[in-house]
Amino acid sequence: MKVCGQNIRKIRRSKDFTQEYMAFEMGISQKAYSDIENSKVKINLDILTKISDILEIKPSDICSISHKCGNNENEDRYQSLLEYMKKNNISIPAEYL
Repeated sequence: MKVCGQNIRKIRRSKDFTQEYMAFEMGISQKAYSDIENSKVKINLDILTKISDILEIKPSDICSISHKCGNNENEDRYQSLLEYMKKNNISIPAEYL
């Protein structure tokens, strides 16, 4: 996750955007934005999308899945999807169980 925050800072600075500008565009405080860049909060898909939109880049330019932004976010989503499928009697291939 630390890599993601560092990438955000580097890209933001390359575009001469301030933390205040980014925070304003995201609708959060400058302190909250600073916490994102300093990896004090988990970067979820919503945050990643907002930042990449403002910086006009792809989310993968900030944080690839190999960096595991959001700590196990994909695993959580996978488990939620499996639960949904089970609850709604949707068949799940054995290799995914």
